[in-house]
Amino acid sequence: MKKVRILFFLMLLPVVGLAQENEIVLKTKEAKDTINKNIYGHFAEHLGRCIYDGIWVGEDSPIPNTKGYRTDILEALKEIDIPVLRWPGGCFADAYHWKDGIGPKEDRPPMLNIFWGEVVEDNSFGTHEFLDLCEMLDCDPYLAVNVGSGSPQEAMQWVEYVLADDNSPMAELRRQNGREEPWDVKFWGIGNENWGCGGNMTASYYADLYKRFATYCRVDQRIASGGLNHDLEWTETLMKKTEVYQQLIQGMSYHHYTVCHNWEHKGSATDFSEEDWFLTIRQNVEMEDNLRQHMAIMDKYDPEKKIGLLADEWGNWHDAEPGTEPGFLFQQNTMRDAITASIYLNVFNRHCDRVTMANIAQVVNVLQAMVLTEGDKMVLTPTFYVFKMYKVHQDALNIPLELNSTEYTLGDKSIPAISASASEKEGVINLTLSNLDPNEGKSVTVNLDTEGKIKILSADIITANKMNSYNDFDNPDEITLKEFKGYQVKSGQLILDMPSKSVVHIAIENK
Repeated sequence: MKKVRILFFLMLLPVVGLAQENEIVLKTKEAKDTINKNIYGHFAEHLGRCIYDGIWVGEDSPIPNTKGYRTDILEALKEIDIPVLRWPGGCFADAYHWKDGIGPKEDRPPMLNIFWGEVVEDNSFGTHEFLDLCEMLDCDPYLAVNVGSGSPQEAMQWVEYVLADDNSPMAELRRQNGREEPWDVKFWGIGNENWGCGGNMTASYYADLYKRFATYCRVDQRIASGGLNHDLEWTETLMKKTEVYQQLIQGMSYHHYTVCHNWEHKGSATDFSEEDWFLTIRQNVEMEDNLRQHMAIMDKYDPEKKIGLLADEWGNWHDAEPGTEPGFLFQQNTMRDAITASIYLNVFNRHCDRVTMANIAQVVNVLQAMVLTEGDKMVLTPTFYVFKMYKVHQDALNIPLELNSTEYTLGDKSIPAISASASEKEGVINLTLSNLDPNEGKSVTVNLDTEGKIKILSADIITANKMNSYNDFDNPDEITLKEFKGYQVKSGQLILDMPSKSVVHIAIENK
């Protein structure tokens, strides 16, 4: 009899423990901040095969295209409702002179791309091609001005060329090049990584130079270049030196790349151990603390949060795939990258009172891309499916949540096992969450502060059998978006049984 009682008690333990250990409380009545759709933005640089042989193949290409743009890529980007696209860089922006990329293609002078592979850039993809692409995608353009090797006059004339609707010299030049009406470009980055490839400047020097350039760039949104993610002094200096010039600054950029090991040996995108998984995911999680430090400085000088923080470069940076040009930064994309995307996006959603834009690096064939191409073949990555899943948060009301999570432990290090964010739009609560543990499933109990019965409208999941599973050209559907059935509504609570290494979305009716 005693033996039976002990066995019965042991059988009860996992059930009770799991239900209590991972808990989310959605505070719908405290929701007040909107998740800017631009948090789901993207980045396209003249780097490797992102533009050429990626987005742009030219009208004469045998690859199906629409006016020179790959048709399959256009369709893929429309599928995830891409809201904003940043161009031409990146480091390339501070070596790029926009006048080289306008006019008849045969008359455009070539240049050497000194940052990425030292290949010759023929400038066949320039201002018109990029801004026309944005119109085709129905997304906002985000242009990066050359501060490192350019001049305020060059920047001022680019603004005039793009925006002027009069008989000014640059507007007339635009018309001569075939575009009658100006484009609608709100976002203008004043330099890029000016602490490094943008000129190796000090924070104080850049802040003064920023004010000079911004004076002549009369646009809606001027975004200053932030420092290295650990450089809090840069943020302090920039905010302090622009405090009485806040009419000149509407945003500050923030870059955060996750590198598994170090910059010399980042680690393979596909051939990695659980230790590599943990090191990567832990850095993703710890990014939030770093973000908070920068936002605290911004709050000191801008308590009304008029200046947005734009995380306009982020993602995992692995070693380039073997056999490819190292300077082209072509890497595969696994279930680990899908988990990374979910963590970053959950963090940005939760801090949408200050984070107004984010741009994953990069959109095609470079770093943590949405899409990979090989000749006329195209494959959608696990990260693509995270963006497709999470697009429900665009312009939705952020729901604050309280998360009590178990730990995912490896050796003597631990991180929370669950990441989550939630929003509400048009009577629907959308909860997105991920299980960071690559080995063990997790049961998560969700409590809502709403009245009435919980009605699930839809549920989907992204997961894989192995932590380094990925989609390739021979097996493009290894990781996709699938229906999630691992939930139940019980006693006014929503209980989710999440597999290991998974990302889940639940849509809940809110009446």
